[in-house]
Amino acid sequence: MIEPPQAPVEPLPALTDRPPQTPAQVRRRATLAGVAVSVLLILAIVLGSRLLRDFDSALLPYAVATVFLAFGVAYRYTVWVSAPGARRLFRQGWRAFFSVENFRRAPTALPRMIATYLGFQKFLGARSHARWAAHQLIFWGCILAALITFPLTWGWFTFTSSTGSGPGYEMRIWGFKVLGFDSLNILGWLMFHGLDIAAVLVIPGASYFLWRRMKDRGAITGQRFAYDLVPLIALIVISVTGLLLTFSSIFLHGGGYEFLAILHMVSVVFTLIYIPFGKFFHIVQRPAAVGMQLFKFTSRHKGAGQVAASGATVDADGLLTCRRCGQPIDAAPYVENLQGTMRDLQLDFDTWAEYCPRCKRVLRGTAYLSHVKKGFK
Repeated sequence: MIEPPQAPVEPLPALTDRPPQTPAQVRRRATLAGVAVSVLLILAIVLGSRLLRDFDSALLPYAVATVFLAFGVAYRYTVWVSAPGARRLFRQGWRAFFSVENFRRAPTALPRMIATYLGFQKFLGARSHARWAAHQLIFWGCILAALITFPLTWGWFTFTSSTGSGPGYEMRIWGFKVLGFDSLNILGWLMFHGLDIAAVLVIPGASYFLWRRMKDRGAITGQRFAYDLVPLIALIVISVTGLLLTFSSIFLHGGGYEFLAILHMVSVVFTLIYIPFGKFFHIVQRPAAVGMQLFKFTSRHKGAGQVAASGATVDADGLLTCRRCGQPIDAAPYVENLQGTMRDLQLDFDTWAEYCPRCKRVLRGTAYLSHVKKGFK
């Protein structure tokens, strides 16, 4: 195989002075992190509900599921950031976030990236407008449901009426009155039907992705039932059973309400426990993408026009250029960070990061023609 021209490479600063962690050490740290976060959540539930005075015992299964959710998220996230690549980008993202120099140079960069990558996910629009719209429906529906469900489950929010049956209600947070409203007006309707609105948003979005995974050949080829289909089915079941609870209470005078409530509870609890260990974990990972993009953005103009440590050229925009064709690749510090990760993993092709995708394919093809195919002549 043709090797790219080698240049002396200065090692990047070490991530830590400690030796590499063994899998057992990573699991131990992840378990401790999960236990710590779970204990903190339990304390927050007890204190936020005023020593459980505002805690609704009927919602106990949901609260227990959120504790398991907290443990699973902390455990999985700790394991994830223990990997060399994730750890490097995680640290670089936080450095960019707390950099006073970066804030002075681009004070609006972080808010714009939060809106772009977390809120409106514009990167999905480049793939498909339909997929972007469906993802937006799921995203905002789930955000609305979480903002309502979690505080209610933990006893942080309460709705009380001085008459016992309304129509005047008070919304209290941690025991403090924040809003009074009439349940018969539009504000009252929105307050009591927020979860129904969330369900109406989620159902078409999840249904579109479920339909796509049944019809699109590319999606069918690589999909897995437990990883790709179960999350969508769970979202639809939660949303449909939630709407049926409202339908039962309004039009059926409570008929079948108990069965629907149990089915809804089981689907919600299952989904909450599934989140850290399935496809939904990307919800937790996505904020890290903001740090990565902030790191890349703030790195673009550093060292412009200079030469990287490996000898590659950096253009006027701070982008490392391909060592073969001179086309820009990415921000020089970002490429050097990638090379450092390759060395951490003891991969011996970190110099290839300084070549654009096209030149990598050309070099591989040339290697095949000159070495592999040559042997068959």
